Amino acid sequence: MDKILLALYADYLLSSFGQTTATGLSDVLDHTISHDKITRFLANTECNSRELWRLVKPTVRAITQQEGGVILDDTIAENAWTDENDLIT
Repeated sequence: MDKILLALYADYLLSSFGQTTATGLSDVLDHTISHDKITRFLANTECNSRELWRLVKPTVRAITQQEGGVILDDTIAENAWTDENDLIT
């Protein structure tokens, strides 16, 4: 597993407020890593929740404060303007 690419991908997910894509990460990196390389990495890497949490836990702990916290939600909500697809039906 490419630990550097995994760290970049995790940072990208943590810092993004909208849709995340391999092309978007490549754009953020000024195309120093191609979106094809990112796509191949994601398709061929066994990155489970435990591995991702091990990677991002230090960052989450560093920014967590007594009066607040970090909430991650992977809920997909249907909107009136959203087309139906395999995820949203």
